[in-house]
Amino acid sequence: MINKQRKDYLSWDEYFMAIAKLSCMRSKDPNTQVGACIVGGDNRILSIGYNGAPNGFDDKEFPWSREGGVIDTKYAYVCHGEMNAILNYRGSRKDLESAKIYVDLFPCNECAKLIIQSGIKEVIYLTDKYKDTDEVKVSKMMLAKCGVKIRQLKIDKKLELNLKND
Repeated sequence: MINKQRKDYLSWDEYFMAIAKLSCMRSKDPNTQVGACIVGGDNRILSIGYNGAPNGFDDKEFPWSREGGVIDTKYAYVCHGEMNAILNYRGSRKDLESAKIYVDLFPCNECAKLIIQSGIKEVIYLTDKYKDTDEVKVSKMMLAKCGVKIRQLKIDKKLELNLKND
């Protein structure tokens, strides 16, 4: 039975991205669901998160709209998946130093600041659909200047159906 193991098992990157994608399915946002999975250097999951309303803010009363004034849209209120994953972590902050974060959508500038400040050293993302926005341009610049590695995960065709980002 030596060397008879399966050949089509998930890589670590595929596994952690799949967990980020599974986490985003908890989001109640009708337009964009984002999940995040933070992983330590030993390939152990430290925390997960998804975008949603702040604790104590009833999802049913949350302004999920994308258009309107600041008070009437989700943008001033929503907690992003990266933020929630960082804040959900209950261990020592030292464990986040040199960790990786898997996200299905490239982080905005606000989440980039949280990633940098937490000590996470690598961002692995699936899609970059907002790459032309100022927020993502600033995010990439800050992450690069602060020594945070960024890389896009290329998904094998067999996983594409399950991990596809809208």
